[in-house]
Amino acid sequence: MDSFAARLDGAWEWWAAAIEDAQEGRWVRDALERDVVADIMASTNALHGGRSAPFTEDSWHVRIGRIANWAGVLRLAARAGRWELQPVVGHRPKRPAGMADLLSGIYAIGAQGEMWMDQLLRERRTPQEKEIAQAEGFLTGPGSIEDLELFFYDS
Repeated sequence: MDSFAARLDGAWEWWAAAIEDAQEGRWVRDALERDVVADIMASTNALHGGRSAPFTEDSWHVRIGRIANWAGVLRLAARAGRWELQPVVGHRPKRPAGMADLLSGIYAIGAQGEMWMDQLLRERRTPQEKEIAQAEGFLTGPGSIEDLELFFYDS
């Protein structure tokens, strides 16, 4: 099984490749890709009220659920554009990277949230505080996926 650290490293690598290629003009989003990113951002509002991660005052169910919700949203986004989500651990993104690579990178963290939720509900086992804080930081706050649209210059 992949470790969370490997998932997080892969997620950042795949996300960075897609953003770099977009910023350098090697990937220019089409109208569908722009719409899908806008829909992702609208449907993954973390509802944190401007607080910064980690959200230690929230319950484990809320914290993990906030992360896990990304997985379903990204699966729907991938289906909408007929992009195939790829495993990121142990794999490098193709270059130039594009929408499938971006979604795959972010999905790695959402899927981790689903695994954590399953562990919480079945075994009452919680993730390590450091790991959930890292996942929350990847998805929310300044310079995170929550700011995704700001990283594109083609809007």
